[in-house]
Parts: sequence; C-alpha cells; structure tokens
Amino acid sequence: MCEFDGIIYADDPTPILNVVALRPLPDMKLWARLNNGTAYVTDMTPLLTGEVFQPLADPAVFNDVNIVYGVPSWLNGEIDVAPEWLADNGEIKET
Repeated sequence: MCEFDGIIYADDPTPILNVVALRPLPDMKLWARLNNGTAYVTDMTPLLTGEVFQPLADPAVFNDVNIVYGVPSWLNGEIDVAPEWLADNGEIKET
C-alpha cells in the first residue's frame, strides 16, 4: 500500500519509465539510459520487419534519433518505441 498526492493505492505504483540519455550504435543497436538509472543496449533489428519501422533500416534515419517526452523518436515523432520495450528486449550495460 502506498500514498501518492493524498490518494491511497492498494499496490505500489509502477514507475513510468522514460529515456534520459540516448545514443545510436552500429548494427542497428540503441544505447539508452532510463530514469531508473539503468542503461540498456537494445538490438532494434527485430522491429525492422514491420512496415511502421521500415524507415529505420536506413542508417541515416536510424542515427537521427531524438528523445521526445522521454521516448526515443525518429522522423519528427512519426516513429517511436516505448522505453519499456527497450528494457524488456535490451541487455543491461553501464557504458
């Protein structure tokens, strides 16, 4: 049980993950540090099979990644990926 802003919850709230630092790496990998302090390296190639993520197959597009509202984003927000996906599919790194 926990209290947040005067509201009592039955369970501890799950923290919302946000990306606070980001760097594209070779071989379509993405290094990201989340607001929980953990850094991940995630292979993004599994996403490239889908139509939505196909533009990321171009290294120039992939490398032009930004953080928008705590989320990795490409092409002015047309493509993004959840920080939770990075954590679930990435390998913990501290570099």
